Amino acid sequence: MKSQTIPSRHGANKQAAYTVLQPMTLFLRNIEVVEPSDVDWFTLGRKLNDGDPLADDLVAWMLAEDAANRRKLFYQVVDGVVPIDSQLPGPLLAFMQAVTTAPKWLDHKQLTLATDVIARTGKIGMRVLRDFGLMAGYQAGAINHTLVITGTLEKGAPRRIAETTKWWIDCTGSDALNIDGAGFRSTLKVRAIHAMVRRHVAAKSEWDASYYGLPINQVDMQATYLGFSTVFLIGCRLLGCIFTKEEAESVMHLWRYIGWLMGVDEALLSHSEESGRVALYRNILSQPTADESSRVLGRALMDEPLERHYRVFPWLRRRIEKQIHLSMTRLAVGPRGMKALGLPSYILPWYPLLYAPLNMTYCLLALAIPGLKNIKGKIGRYRQLQQLKVGFGAQPAELKRMEV
Repeated sequence: MKSQTIPSRHGANKQAAYTVLQPMTLFLRNIEVVEPSDVDWFTLGRKLNDGDPLADDLVAWMLAEDAANRRKLFYQVVDGVVPIDSQLPGPLLAFMQAVTTAPKWLDHKQLTLATDVIARTGKIGMRVLRDFGLMAGYQAGAINHTLVITGTLEKGAPRRIAETTKWWIDCTGSDALNIDGAGFRSTLKVRAIHAMVRRHVAAKSEWDASYYGLPINQVDMQATYLGFSTVFLIGCRLLGCIFTKEEAESVMHLWRYIGWLMGVDEALLSHSEESGRVALYRNILSQPTADESSRVLGRALMDEPLERHYRVFPWLRRRIEKQIHLSMTRLAVGPRGMKALGLPSYILPWYPLLYAPLNMTYCLLALAIPGLKNIKGKIGRYRQLQQLKVGFGAQPAELKRMEV
């Protein structure tokens, strides 16, 4: 039974969080409406105790007996090798029936538009996700604690980035979220891994549930989902990307569906960009601020480009990329955030200042010249796909399989 007590991490550093949130108020229409009511704040705090019942039940069944074969069956069903029918074991059938019954609000036209929009962001969209989403997100010290418990705090940053890139590429391709699509299947596999990690970490004696709630809880899952949607749009605009309202809303719709597939509670999913910004504001307000884990992760991610697999001038390109990412991070988190993440304080946002005007000009030309928008999308997608080779090198571009 889940705890009814709100974990003490909820709003533990509220005043410091307000300082972090100060720049974000520029992107909010009505700051008074954004502030959570007492009921909203209490409800959000309770979500720290909530996991993902469908996936948690699936993992409990998987581990009950004959774990290796049950895991194999799960992968066969997700990959379409074994059909979804009444012959499947109860928890697996319940899970698959739930995820293959699309929500009533799903609009496939918006999914198609969103993948086109994301393709046009090219490599800069991926830079934004890494620096505005992941690196900036490391300031939320409580979310990092799962990595502390699993012993992966200081190691594995390049592999984590590569696998996240693989999943994101899978999710943002054409028809990727059809039931037989790569994004649909990859998301279900990642969801099961999250449930496995949640079960493993929650059982550890050093996990303090009274403070942290559940590992990979609903609030932290929402934070991740908002990083791929709301933060992505904010960051891309700051780097000169131009989106129509329809295009921005389509990106939010795409990630609303991916969040739903990933097991995020529907109440925590945003139906518009504005509601996404409100949700992001409140989520950050709930999160404890940076701690030592933030600095360890920040420094590890800072050096991640030095292990990339470039074919041409690898030594030089790795170091240039490191400086570009530091410059992007400086814009995302400011000088206070750089210090909190253990990053060099002397870094200036030189790359965004140089790149944004050029990118905005390119985007305006793409709007004005017939056919250029499609060309920009094809070039952008090609550059995104190339990042798989940069991340994985000679290794197969595959997600890690669930361990039992």
